[in-house]
Amino acid sequence: MALFNYECLNRQGEIVKGQLNADDISASVNRLKSMDLTVLDVKQVSKGGTSFLTSEKKVTLGELSLFSKQFSSMISAGIPVTKALFTLSKQIANPTLKNVLAKTAQNVEDGMSLTDAFSAYPEVFPDIYVSMLQSGELGGTLELSLIRLSDQLLKEKQLQDNIKSATFYPRILLGFAAVIFIVMLVFLVPVFQTFIPEGTPTPAITRLIFSMSEFVRSYWYICLLGISVIVLAFIVFIKSTAGQMAWDRIKFKLPVFGELIKKSIIARFSRTLSTLMANGIPVVQAMLSAGPTSGSHLLANAVNEASKMIEEGKNISSPLEECGIFPPMVIQMIAVGEETGQLPELLDKIASFYEEEVSIMTKGLSSMIEPLMLILVGIIIGGMLISLYLPIFSSIAYSY
Repeated sequence: MALFNYECLNRQGEIVKGQLNADDISASVNRLKSMDLTVLDVKQVSKGGTSFLTSEKKVTLGELSLFSKQFSSMISAGIPVTKALFTLSKQIANPTLKNVLAKTAQNVEDGMSLTDAFSAYPEVFPDIYVSMLQSGELGGTLELSLIRLSDQLLKEKQLQDNIKSATFYPRILLGFAAVIFIVMLVFLVPVFQTFIPEGTPTPAITRLIFSMSEFVRSYWYICLLGISVIVLAFIVFIKSTAGQMAWDRIKFKLPVFGELIKKSIIARFSRTLSTLMANGIPVVQAMLSAGPTSGSHLLANAVNEASKMIEEGKNISSPLEECGIFPPMVIQMIAVGEETGQLPELLDKIASFYEEEVSIMTKGLSSMIEPLMLILVGIIIGGMLISLYLPIFSSIAYSY
């Protein structure tokens, strides 16, 4: 879908401007006519690239959660939707969200439904957000939908923070080790080479480091080009359907981290599915919405296939069991939830259980990984220094 700027006349003859999402210009014009607006001009918003100096600030899950709670409170207090949105647009600090809310309020005031107005900004409001709003708007439970969205987004943020805290330290240390290794190859190794008398026998490991240093210093542009090509090829690969599936399989099989990633994905999927179903969204539609939000293309594809089987008359637990991603406990609880009619409640318990598991694992990983990473860095740097000193020690011993 594309974003369009429009200029129309309303019933009172006033000019109204705004934005909406549509497949093409024809669809946007038809949608505006259905809102009893006379179309004057419709233009697609340009998607030209922006530099890091002009790019808009990203809206975080925390900011979206806080907005949802405030929006719900204002509606519960009897404040009209457009006034609530205008008010919130003035007090929110994030300039991107401030601008989007002001435009959304204007669109709603001009006759657009709340769901359509929010769906015009998919980069700010994800599909699950729009689905929940639509359900609340149609069912007259908008305040409750917003509260559920706020809780969902807050728990999603906590889950992401736990994953980040577990992987932050290893990434920093590995990056530091790589920088130190390259600096030593470029600047330190040539100095050590001058200390070694000609004809001194050098171990194989030392000759390898000397060769690496010479290659990096002489052909640094080839190294940069090679790294760039590898990174680009990896990005292209993981963006393809086959690459996304393969990358997910690799992540699930990683030692220690694989289990952490899998549990976080199940927690995210269960929480989203529970929230959508609790809001009255049909199970198939809820599953199709929850799958992509899990963060795993492998799980999303499995849920997509399971949804087709459910539409054919199968229960929910059997197709999910066949995909091989969900543990037996999860499948059993889903089966019980189906039988008792309490599936949203049990999915919520599954999500809470795995969120707690992720939290415990991240704390344990942090205490375990720190010494291991320090040992790894020590082996890399210490091993290089020892290999450089070996010829010097050999020449000293030979002279005596």
